[in-house]
Amino acid sequence: MKRLSLVAFLSVVLLTSCVSKKKYVALEDNLSQTQSALQKTQVEKEDLQSQMTRIEARVEEYNSKINSLKELNDSQFTSVDDVAVMSNNTKAKMRNTLKNVDPAKLAGAKTIQDSMNLAVSYKLKQSISEEGEDIDVSIDKTVVMINISDELLFNTASYNVSSKANKILTKLADVIKSEPSMEVMVEGHTDSRTINTPMVTDNWDLSVKRATSIVRKLQKDYDVDPSQLIASGRSSYLPLVENDSKENMALNRRTKIIILPNLDKFFALLDAEETM
Repeated sequence: MKRLSLVAFLSVVLLTSCVSKKKYVALEDNLSQTQSALQKTQVEKEDLQSQMTRIEARVEEYNSKINSLKELNDSQFTSVDDVAVMSNNTKAKMRNTLKNVDPAKLAGAKTIQDSMNLAVSYKLKQSISEEGEDIDVSIDKTVVMINISDELLFNTASYNVSSKANKILTKLADVIKSEPSMEVMVEGHTDSRTINTPMVTDNWDLSVKRATSIVRKLQKDYDVDPSQLIASGRSSYLPLVENDSKENMALNRRTKIIILPNLDKFFALLDAEETM
């Protein structure tokens, strides 16, 4: 009987020992996994700390630059109706340019933006045209509009660009290529006389074909990026004046170049050396 009890006791001991060993192995595996995860987390933490250090250094560099700019004398710059910021040097060039502007136009300048528009318009016109050429330049906030008489670009009732347009288009292309972000719309306009030929259906057709001819020439002959160019036609429906005389009809036959930049892109025209 004692022998049987001893066997039973040893069996219980051995079974208990076996269960404990399994638990120990499981705990050991769990510990190993936890240590591995902890090590991975530590590596990730060190990587994040390194990134944070680089970001903090960059922020500090930017703040340093901002503080340096803030230290400049505020009187060195003038805000122009939230359109641009003008330096004193540019203001001096603007005043010098305005000496050449028509006094009647200058009298109508009520704000610094009005004066800036007059100065930039004058410089731009001087850069693309010669004395006596029928070209008008105006600026409305950040939109530059250049009206070119069709006599300088085309023959009557034709959409083929004439050779006399080369000088103007060369200078216009230089202005467009000076700023790759610039968008330029070439807009054709006609007078009110009807037209119908084998090549031109009506004034809509003529105005669009003239605009397209200018755009193609700027692209092919003057290497202007076509992604900057837009061709459109307005027929006779947006006249400058009434079509009640030959002189007025001549004014309405025009090609309008509409430039859509940020106006401060044109400050370079004011900063250019005076050639007059």
